[in-house]
Amino acid sequence: MRKYLFLIFLIISCPSWAVDPFEDFHEYGKLSDEEIHELHKGDLFYGDTEFGFILSKGNTNSTSFKLKGNLYQDFEKWRNQFKIDSLYKRDENDESGGTDVTANRIFVSAQGNYKVGVKNSSFFIYGDYEEDEFSGLDFKSTVATGYGARVYQGSKNKVDIDVGPGLYRSVADEDSDVSEDEINKTGYLVRVAMQWERLVSKRTRFNQDVSIEQSLSGLNSRLKSETALISQVIGAVSLKFTYMYRYNSKPEDDKLKFDSELSATLVYSF
Repeated sequence: MRKYLFLIFLIISCPSWAVDPFEDFHEYGKLSDEEIHELHKGDLFYGDTEFGFILSKGNTNSTSFKLKGNLYQDFEKWRNQFKIDSLYKRDENDESGGTDVTANRIFVSAQGNYKVGVKNSSFFIYGDYEEDEFSGLDFKSTVATGYGARVYQGSKNKVDIDVGPGLYRSVADEDSDVSEDEINKTGYLVRVAMQWERLVSKRTRFNQDVSIEQSLSGLNSRLKSETALISQVIGAVSLKFTYMYRYNSKPEDDKLKFDSELSATLVYSF
């Protein structure tokens, strides 16, 4: 008898297995990016902010602070995006007994997309600026322009690509052991950026952003990849797990060609 009751229970329950258990509790992901932009069309700003803070005491004493922000504007002809990404970290120095700054980076970028007649297509103007205390550079920046389009649109996936030429400039740190001719570097490049978004459920989405700057002047080429899984916690607050990978073909001084960063942060959307 128990065997038959168990079989009946399985038959009744089977249809529910095909349903995401989060679907009934959250509406996250119900709106596509296009619908979100349409909803906020004409607003001065909308977007999200991301915050992370880690304080370690005991065998290891360190303080880490991470702040990111994405701001958008959507008007009749222009869609603009502004980004900021900062990281600050201090670790205890066992020899001196004090603390030393071990990471101090800030990155800002802005992109304006001029909408053309074809849906999800535009001409873009992009610029970024980065200061990293431990990169061997005082700063580096990029300016690029070109064409952007959505190359794939599905029910749960969409892929956008931007391609265009640009300029790269870097200024070496005053303490760097380089000649006067190498302090300032300027060269041409081709920039390719891809944004892939997949809706995992109405609560969770997966993002993959990749940008490649290939130098045409024999300078350093760069790659930046951000892989993220974002899940709503409550209301406008979400939890984000991110893996960041950066590659520089010709790093300054004795720096490595790559670095990576794994983080868990809270995101507030507005």
